[in-house]
Amino acid sequence: MKKIGFIDYYISEWHANNYPVWMKEVCDKYGYDFEVSYAWAELETSLVDGKTTDQWCESFNVQKCDTIKELCEKSDFIVILAPSDPDKHLGYALEAFKYAKGKKMYIDKTFAPDYDTAKAIFDGAKQNDVQFFSTSALRYADELNSLNNVKQLNVYGGGSNFPEYSIHQVEMLVKVMGLGANAVKASENQDGILTIDVAYPDGKKATLNYNKTFGFKLEVVEDNNVNEIKIQSDFFRNLLKDIVEFFQGKPVPFDTNQTLEVMKVREYALKAMSNQNVWIKF
Repeated sequence: MKKIGFIDYYISEWHANNYPVWMKEVCDKYGYDFEVSYAWAELETSLVDGKTTDQWCESFNVQKCDTIKELCEKSDFIVILAPSDPDKHLGYALEAFKYAKGKKMYIDKTFAPDYDTAKAIFDGAKQNDVQFFSTSALRYADELNSLNNVKQLNVYGGGSNFPEYSIHQVEMLVKVMGLGANAVKASENQDGILTIDVAYPDGKKATLNYNKTFGFKLEVVEDNNVNEIKIQSDFFRNLLKDIVEFFQGKPVPFDTNQTLEVMKVREYALKAMSNQNVWIKF
């Protein structure tokens, strides 16, 4: 049985509480032999539900580690979580890279707070011969797979706040539109809908549309016709399958330059929110 170790800011949170179950389902379905075996968290007590690391480990039959070094040395593969705290990822990753040479790793969304931090994580991985990838699970929505050569895209999404949940919209945007965005502009209407216009040098264009109440959907615009696509597929289990298969030996499942692009678009979208109705170039 191959052993996976979880690194987190506080371990009892939504991703850590669901990933072990979904990983087991994926392994049972496809015949893989992975299990979450070790966990380390910076905070002993969860900020979400008050559970301690010891309580979480007992619930999931996982061994608590006292240091990142211990976890990396015992684990065959490492997952860095802290999904709501991307500012923690650089420190955790650089510490893990030192003790995980040659091991594969997954780093949860939101990958980093900004482009420069994201680049520093990639540089650290290269220096320590660590392969990893990072993504929002929305990249794995089945509905995106058939979209090619899109010239105009509207992306809709919700969540409790834009800084944390924008990653899902931006991930879908970059998967469909590819690389090359070079400017953004923010605006907000009287109904509380935040719109981020995204420009490309080749004339492609896109918008991110956020309101707390929105579900995830896309609109592909072509010749003034709008094709609405609601996101209804099981994207989280699709992601977990790709993580397991990456650990199993498959290469990184997409161009990691797209991860850097996602972080750049998100960073500038957040900047645009404080200077609305002005194009901000990258």
